[in-house]
Amino acid sequence: MQPTALTVQDVSYEQLAGTIDHSLLKPQLTLGDIAAGCEIAARYEVVSVCVRPVDVALAAKELAGSSVAVGTVISFPHGDSTTATKVFESQRAMEDGAVELDMVINIGGLLSGANGMVEDDIRAVVKAAGDGAIVKVILENAYLTDEQKVTACHLAEAAGAHYVKTSTGYAPAGATLEDLRLMRASVGPAVRVKAAHGVRTLDALLAVIEAGADRCGATATAAILDDYRGRVRA
Repeated sequence: MQPTALTVQDVSYEQLAGTIDHSLLKPQLTLGDIAAGCEIAARYEVVSVCVRPVDVALAAKELAGSSVAVGTVISFPHGDSTTATKVFESQRAMEDGAVELDMVINIGGLLSGANGMVEDDIRAVVKAAGDGAIVKVILENAYLTDEQKVTACHLAEAAGAHYVKTSTGYAPAGATLEDLRLMRASVGPAVRVKAAHGVRTLDALLAVIEAGADRCGATATAAILDDYRGRVRA
C-alpha cells in the first residue's frame, strides 16, 4: 500500500471501526476461535463479523445484544456453485442469523463473456436476500483484466447488489488501491466498495478508505484499532 494523505486525525474511532468486517474464514478455525473472534468484534465495536456458513448460528448467538452484524460467504472461495446452491446457501444463512452475504461471482462465466449468466446469478442471490440482508459481490480481481473488473461492477449493480468487493483472500493477490479506485468509478453512489485481502495495518486501512473503500475485511482488527487509539493519544 502506498502512503496516504488520510490520517488518524481525519477519522473518528467509530468511523474507522464502522468500516471493518472482522474476518473469521480460515478453514482451521475451531468453534472456540469463532467465539473468541466474535468477542473481539464486540469489544472493538466493529460493524460486522464475516464467518464461515457453518458458524453463522454460533456467531449470531455470541453476538446477540451487540451492535455487530453477522455476515457469511456464499459459494466461497471459487464462486462455482450452481445458482440454486447459492440461493439455498443464502436462505439458510439468513435463517441462521446472517444479515450480510458476501457471494463470489461466477468467475468462469465472467471470463467466458457470459454476462447474462453472471448477472442472473447475482440477481438470484439478491432476490433471495430480499430486504433481509446486504449482498456483497466478490469479483476476485486477481483473475480479471481491468475491463472485466468494470464489467463485473456493472453486472453487480444491474443485479441490485449493495457492494462490490475485491477479493476472497484465497487468490494470488488481493486489494490494490488502483482496483479500488477503478471499482469506485465503475458503480453509482448507491453501490459501495469493499476491500479484502492484504489490509493488515492501520496505514493500509486508511489508504483503502481514501481510495474509495466503504468496508474492509480484516483479521488484524485488534492491532489496527489499538494502533489507532495509540496514535490518537500520542
